[in-house]
Amino acid sequence: MISLQERPTTVGTTFEQMLERVRYEGAYPTRARAEESVHAVLAALGRQVTGDERVELAARLPREAARVLTAEIPATESLTGWGFVKDLASGTGGTPATARWDAGTVLRVVAQLAGEDLLSRILARLPAGYALLFGRAELVQAA
Repeated sequence: MISLQERPTTVGTTFEQMLERVRYEGAYPTRARAEESVHAVLAALGRQVTGDERVELAARLPREAARVLTAEIPATESLTGWGFVKDLASGTGGTPATARWDAGTVLRVVAQLAGEDLLSRILARLPAGYALLFGRAELVQAA
């Protein structure tokens, strides 16, 4: 029997595999440190992503990751990408630099699991500054 943590998602990734990808890409020294980052970043993201995109993203994440994302009540005010990093730093007791590293590492893995179409829709609904956190260039039109 497959445990809840090991249940494959529609793209075939288990929570354990997600943690290993985050650990490798973020060069975290332990699995526990990678898991702390995943929980903190997904909780913060859960306060920012709303609507159908939130539901679809949760469906594409491993079950434990989806629980962390959806356990958070969406904020009434959206944060910019930089605001997201500062909020993450204050919530974890880390520095903005470490929070930026954690966010970028976890959100790049989330972007791979979400897929291009869903990620584009998520970014369209979020304020400026998130694209870079998800590993995408953020294009700005000239004034």
